[in-house]
Amino acid sequence: MTFALGLLPAGLLIFGLPIFVVLLAAAVVALAFFMNVPMTAVHQNLFGSISQSGLLAVPYFIFAGELMSRGTVSLRLVEFVRSLVGRMPGALGVTTVGTATVFGAISGSSAAAVASVGKVMHPAMQKDGYPESFSAGMITSVSAIGIIIPPSIPMIVYGASSETSIPRLYAAGVLPGLLLALVLAVFIMVRARVGGFGSSERPSLQGILRASGRAFWALGAPVIVLGGIYGGVFSPTEAAAVASFYAILVTRFVFRELSWADILDCATTTVLFSAQILVIVAAAGLFSWVLTVNQIPQSMVAWVVSLDVSVWQFLVAVNIMLLIWGCFMDPLAAILLLTPVLIPIVDSLGIDKVHFGIVMTLNLAVGLFTPPFGINIFVAQSALGMRAADIYRGTLPFFLTFIALLALITFVPEISLFSMDLMMFD
Repeated sequence: MTFALGLLPAGLLIFGLPIFVVLLAAAVVALAFFMNVPMTAVHQNLFGSISQSGLLAVPYFIFAGELMSRGTVSLRLVEFVRSLVGRMPGALGVTTVGTATVFGAISGSSAAAVASVGKVMHPAMQKDGYPESFSAGMITSVSAIGIIIPPSIPMIVYGASSETSIPRLYAAGVLPGLLLALVLAVFIMVRARVGGFGSSERPSLQGILRASGRAFWALGAPVIVLGGIYGGVFSPTEAAAVASFYAILVTRFVFRELSWADILDCATTTVLFSAQILVIVAAAGLFSWVLTVNQIPQSMVAWVVSLDVSVWQFLVAVNIMLLIWGCFMDPLAAILLLTPVLIPIVDSLGIDKVHFGIVMTLNLAVGLFTPPFGINIFVAQSALGMRAADIYRGTLPFFLTFIALLALITFVPEISLFSMDLMMFD
């Protein structure tokens, strides 16, 4: 059993096999050779894992984000945020943070934010005297806010895996996401003032009104989705469906930028991406069931309790582990693989599962822009036409900023829980 559930998955990961193959192979080997269970348990658990209604939100949000990431939505958001920023130091950098935050609230995807925002902001920052490596690192890293600010696909997957309320997770992510955006903006302002780069223009009421008018329909998406969820109008899954309908309405009939053929192409892309996610969910569900049946999570809880580990020691160890895992594994795969093992320990130590979900998501957000396999780095390399080494160097100061915020949010759970309470949850 140790071979099937420990050594075999590790070996397959080293050889670079897809994560769903790793999980499925380990579970099937355990069932076939070490457990007296009919093999019908395989397909029962595979299909049972993806039968949760909450997972329906995933393809809807992907589709909405895919629609809104095409055309001029990102440009309209940049113009809107830039009109508000005005003459503050590092105005373009602060605009990048603000746009990535708003775009994340529309699409829930950090990779889409890197591509869409980067293509608009990187040339502008180059003309404004920003160091190339610094601006590329900024775009690559601040776009990770997209999976912390709701709607967040990793939070949906974590909620389904840990049986945690997705609306509560969304509410708990608002304040940490905005706090992270604020700290990043302040850091950029200080860096711009010290480095002496980044000009700015005086804001005007006319310019703000014009930019607001152009961005009005784009800004409506997060308002409708989040307002509908927290106002009790619809569930997260229904909100995702509404977001998809709204995205079609805006891109096809308001902006008139996408044809029906383009929308069909977005749907095709959504189906492929959703299939990639859900096949991992199915395999992880089977693997989690095998772990549970063999009482491995319960054994780990007993082991941790025997060590007399305090809450802060556990959180430090988990943060280090997640930061390392995030360097090599996609956030969704890491959540699906680790959540079934960690949640029983979290419960035994009395840690709030909503708070732990925010800590886990923020950890894995850092992994999006850390080498060697940070997806944002590969997207930025393609979108900006730069070497990976130059982007790595530019992300370092932002990595340290993320780590500082991660420590604060980890050890001050009131930030996440206050955010949840603020959104009118008991």
